[in-house]
Amino acid sequence: MTWDWGAVRDFMPFFWDGLLVTLQALALGSLISFTLGLVWALLMRTPTRWVRWPVGVVTEFVRDTPLLVQLFFLFYVLPEWGVAASALTTGVIAIGLHYSTYTMQVYRAGIEAVPPGQWEAATALSLPLRRTWTSVVLPQAVRRVVPALGNYVVAMLKDTPLLMTITVLEMLGEARLYSQEHFQFTEPLTVIGVAFIVISFPASLLVRTLERRLAS
Repeated sequence: MTWDWGAVRDFMPFFWDGLLVTLQALALGSLISFTLGLVWALLMRTPTRWVRWPVGVVTEFVRDTPLLVQLFFLFYVLPEWGVAASALTTGVIAIGLHYSTYTMQVYRAGIEAVPPGQWEAATALSLPLRRTWTSVVLPQAVRRVVPALGNYVVAMLKDTPLLMTITVLEMLGEARLYSQEHFQFTEPLTVIGVAFIVISFPASLLVRTLERRLAS
């Protein structure tokens, strides 16, 4: 087997297209998961059982089923019920929804880690409940959970190749398509593997750095 640099050069335009799609899916999926995860966490703290119970059932179901199954369901089943979206939109929603059930647990842990004295001080100052959450509790909770949220971003990055199964041409999808058309698999797949390492390893180091700084 010989390494063909010409194949690498020919593949690079497709690689950049796939990288852009991967980063779009990662950014939008992260935004959805962080936002929706916080919503889930706040709803789970409400005193009303009829709110907590449905949220708990939905999040547990999503967390306990494979992301690939959820992708197939959203992309192939929902259109039969009149709910359709583009492949990329469906993939972003699936990734964001799936990981929101994990970020919910991260937020819950951060909220519960806020010292009781902070809640008592807010009560003593007669702060409204909304002000207590926005000015006292959430700033402290989010600061504690930033490293854990960063770990889930790296995990989401490594799950983006699953979008290939619903026709999204992210990095691996582009490599697979190029390889099948040109019968060259080694070079495109190696480029994709290196790209994931180049992106995920610095991101992991950044998460560790944030963890050390926020713990100090």
